[in-house]
Amino acid sequence: MKTINGTTLKMMIISGSNNLYNHYPEIDALNVFPVPDGDTGTNMNLTMASGAKEIQNRNDLDVYTIAKTFSRGLLMGARGNSGVILSQIFRGFAYALEGKDSIGVRELSDAFMNGKDVAYKAVMRPVEGTILTVIRESATYLHDNIEEVNSIEKAFEYLIKEAHASLERTPDLLPVLKKVGVVDSGAAGLIKILEGFQSALKGKVIERQTASVLQNKATSLETGEIRKYRTELILTLPEHEDDTKKEFSQSRFTNWLSIRGDDFRIEKHDLIIKLHIITHNPGTVISFCQQYGEFDEIHVDNVSTLNGDLLKNSIFSKNSEQDKTEEEKEYALIAVAAGEGIVKMFKELRVEYIVSGGQTMNPSTEDFVKVLETCNAKNIFILPNNSNIILAATQACDVFEGKKNVKVIPSKSIPQGLVACMMFNPEADMKENYAQMNDALSNVSTGQVTFAIKDTKIDNVDIIKDHFIGIRNKTIVCCHQSKFDAAKELVDKMIDDMTSIITLIYGADVTDEEANTLMEEIKNKYLDIDVDLHKGEQPVYSFIIGIE
Repeated sequence: MKTINGTTLKMMIISGSNNLYNHYPEIDALNVFPVPDGDTGTNMNLTMASGAKEIQNRNDLDVYTIAKTFSRGLLMGARGNSGVILSQIFRGFAYALEGKDSIGVRELSDAFMNGKDVAYKAVMRPVEGTILTVIRESATYLHDNIEEVNSIEKAFEYLIKEAHASLERTPDLLPVLKKVGVVDSGAAGLIKILEGFQSALKGKVIERQTASVLQNKATSLETGEIRKYRTELILTLPEHEDDTKKEFSQSRFTNWLSIRGDDFRIEKHDLIIKLHIITHNPGTVISFCQQYGEFDEIHVDNVSTLNGDLLKNSIFSKNSEQDKTEEEKEYALIAVAAGEGIVKMFKELRVEYIVSGGQTMNPSTEDFVKVLETCNAKNIFILPNNSNIILAATQACDVFEGKKNVKVIPSKSIPQGLVACMMFNPEADMKENYAQMNDALSNVSTGQVTFAIKDTKIDNVDIIKDHFIGIRNKTIVCCHQSKFDAAKELVDKMIDDMTSIITLIYGADVTDEEANTLMEEIKNKYLDIDVDLHKGEQPVYSFIIGIE
């Protein structure tokens, strides 16, 4: 094949997306650390699925329209650092095809080279031994040997051959990979996509294996099915205790619903709940919600009748129009959080908008964009509170460039986000607030306690599956059978002569009594240090610890 057009590229993309879907659990398993958040494969899969969905029903013949549409879908669906970098690779790829109906091997090579350049520019501090290295080395290898390439199929042979070789070299560039004996997961995911492209070129579009499932990930795309009904409702919770209704917990309510549909949104204002979800089973959603309150409105629409506009006549779009009539505020704060208690902590620090997510639940660029669209403020700060969410938040800012003044405070943990919020001054200007909030991040050190998902040895610590590990920033410092022993040793290793405050946030698997016992032990051991205890109700992590 000498050239490819839009029809061929569409088949390549679908094949690449399906191939990644079929293999993403093994990509997740390449996670370096033995913690229950190895989600690189999941993030890349959801990102790729978002892009493929955009071109699924398009019949454009020109290659640029398909590439541009695919790139837009990737951009909005990008989750985690790996997903954002993937979206940037194909953003650059699409830019290089502007105005082209079809492309040959040279244009294909130039497109991958441009994809490499754009991806590198998107990352503030590129790390070698990652997906960036593999796209750079494979694209450069194809470019340097282009005179030997006489077909599109041959071009992919060169590209994938060098991609595999580059992948095998990633442990030599990133020592932590060598320690654990794995290759880079993001790079491995990229290769699965390229191999799917190659298979389509050979006449076999790879199909999804229905046996593959998302491994306990709370995501609306776990079956890859297209949702049928837009279900929206307004629910009023009982003002007083009601034996006929369940006690409302936003974390349980959200977690149950978020895995049963697509395009999930929820807003809570006092006792009023507004819900939007695309689902196969609206009856199940409605029955679940009725356990907690009574309905003011219910709307169920067949998605196929909405002409692709899922917010057409939506209760959310109506609200947005009403908000526009209100006076624009000077500031709005957006924070990423999981756990009803943690959400409450941010709300008490002037955060009006919460994006649900964190470890194992990285929100997409589109999740941030949707919230930004509802923010009726001149200046907006986003607190990602996780290092794997910063790029998606930053990408959302790029989407809104020229529309709103949005800045990301690059908080890498919940304690950092909370401290940054404490420094926010509604009377100060944007520049001063950004500087003070950003500076505050360096004043707090973060520790976390979670369970190990496999036996291994890392950072000179012997780790036993199902035991609890203490992590300081990115370093594992201890492993114990008891989560409380792990928390106590972690605190011991985090504090120093400058420590004045210990903030202890306990998760959903810790009782109030257990948390208070731990707090008293820490207080009695460190008499000169203040210890603050908070019920976070966060999943995955038994304790999140902030040291100031």
